[in-house]
Amino acid sequence: MLFKKTSIDGLMIIEPRIFKDERGYFTETYQFEKFKEAGISLNFVQDNQSESIRGTLRGLHFQKPPFDQAKLVRVVRGRVLDVAVDIRKGSPSFGKYEMVELSAENHLQFFIPSGFAHGFIALEDQTLFTYKCSNYYDKASEGGLLWNDPSIKIEWNFEKPLVSEKDQVLPGLQDLDSPFIFV
Repeated sequence: MLFKKTSIDGLMIIEPRIFKDERGYFTETYQFEKFKEAGISLNFVQDNQSESIRGTLRGLHFQKPPFDQAKLVRVVRGRVLDVAVDIRKGSPSFGKYEMVELSAENHLQFFIPSGFAHGFIALEDQTLFTYKCSNYYDKASEGGLLWNDPSIKIEWNFEKPLVSEKDQVLPGLQDLDSPFIFV
């Protein structure tokens, strides 16, 4: 596995090794010791999966402490543009985002630590998105950031995405009372 740091401290792109032959392929998507060597020594406690049609935008979501979550995300069918926005107060990259295309073909994974709002847009029908979480889901701890906040200027490259009613009324960065502090 190759662990690549991004322009924002804490975010990491993981490229697993793919072993192909006439039968198909094999890859190791997670191995605790390898992740620990790369500085990710979390205990993932929950796996989630969603299927989306082309143009579905989910996010930008996070969970507040004490149920805050780090996520390890990947796509097993289709393609997405995956986005993490830094919402850690005092961070030099506060309000900045990192975007990566994840697909069943490129096998890339994206590690998103606690302190980031996360979302994605499906670029193909029947996109299957899966992720590991470092903490359990807690409805009372849900938080979010408006997907099209003009102060962040995320380039989703999609004219009219399908966005849930809940995600259309999330606060913008200026109105967000972030519970996360950069250390």
